[in-house]
Amino acid sequence: MLTYPLGVIGPWQIVILALLIILLFGGKKIPELMKGIGKGVKSFKEGMNEVEDQINKSDEDKPKEDPKQ
Repeated sequence: MLTYPLGVIGPWQIVILALLIILLFGGKKIPELMKGIGKGVKSFKEGMNEVEDQINKSDEDKPKEDPKQ
């Protein structure tokens, strides 16, 4: 039998977690927290895209070798 150490999070656990977050941070702080998280995710994606572009650019800059030689 497959067991999970922390169990499976169900819909009731999500509701309880949401209520605890509202109680801890208050209704007014939650939009600010979500905005900050959104900015962080956006910044992370932009950084990943920059790295990907640099990798692609370095691949294009490499001279292509003739496979016949």
